[in-house]
Amino acid sequence: MKRYLVFALVGPFVGGFLLLMTTTYQSGYWAEAHLGEVGKLIVVFFKTLQYSYLFGFLPSLMIGAIDDILLHVRRIGPVLRMLLVGLLAFVLAAFTYGSRGSDSGAVQLILYGLVGLVPAMLSSWLVHHYVEEPRPATAAS
Repeated sequence: MKRYLVFALVGPFVGGFLLLMTTTYQSGYWAEAHLGEVGKLIVVFFKTLQYSYLFGFLPSLMIGAIDDILLHVRRIGPVLRMLLVGLLAFVLAAFTYGSRGSDSGAVQLILYGLVGLVPAMLSSWLVHHYVEEPRPATAAS
């Protein structure tokens, strides 16, 4: 249960921030903006945070479920699990957000893919380090 709570709290927060950063970069906002504009970006992030959780809650829980399934595969260690979960989230986010707007290409695909990769790997890492994982049962001797 704690695993899903971590994914539900961290995923939309980090993913929403990265999505905001990606869309501002794609729009050309940073080409003419200066350091004083960062405050406006933070205000917009906190005003839209409720929508990040509204639309990012279920995808984060689905990635958490995949992480939970991979936890029960004995041959998959924590690092490989983080990489597999991150790769899947990268692909899903790239296809979900990659077709937005008129731009297309490798830069857009990578930027939107990172919107899924970073929160998934961060959540998986946090779960691995701070949530107790079930240990395999041992036979009594």
